[in-house]
Amino acid sequence: MEGRFCRVEPLDLDRHAAQLYAGIIDDRDGRTWTYLYYGPFEREEDFHAWLAAAAASTDPQFFTVVDQATGAALGLVSYLRIEAEVGAIAVGHIIFAPSLRRTPAATEGMYLMLRQVFDGLGYRRCEWRCDSLNTKSRVAAERFGFRLEGVFRQACVNKGRNRDTACFSIIDGEWPAIQDCFERWLRPENFDAAGQQRERLSILIQG
Repeated sequence: MEGRFCRVEPLDLDRHAAQLYAGIIDDRDGRTWTYLYYGPFEREEDFHAWLAAAAASTDPQFFTVVDQATGAALGLVSYLRIEAEVGAIAVGHIIFAPSLRRTPAATEGMYLMLRQVFDGLGYRRCEWRCDSLNTKSRVAAERFGFRLEGVFRQACVNKGRNRDTACFSIIDGEWPAIQDCFERWLRPENFDAAGQQRERLSILIQG
């Protein structure tokens, strides 16, 4: 999946593991892992072992976000809860190096994933699920056009505590308008000479 700022390609250990570790390890306070079921990884070999299992998985199906300018692998994303027979899928396991967060490449990576869901694969529904306490994830979901459907109380236990799970979704009838917002935001003229956005995606989505 090719974009202007990034490309999203299947996770490959030989090409991506070292770069992913080098980028993600910059998260010195470990907040990347607070709401995930795994991590943090104290040793590089532990991260590589987890990454090997991720690369072999078909659900979740993992991809790497690669910066087009540098060629560096800076993030992980996945499709999961894949139900092709009913046209439903989710995006998740989003792990970005600090240098990728809040960049046009990060937003474009999610756009490419969603475009593939609806335009490439013809799915009817895409979900985004997160810990209800994960404010950043909830804000990101709404920024990308997902709508909150509800909260599953005590849906599971994560790292020794009850987790309520917030469920967001986009359905196929909503996608054309959301896609237009993404594409308007990603236009070169939406960025000034310093690379700063002129229009915010969240404002475009709210319409």
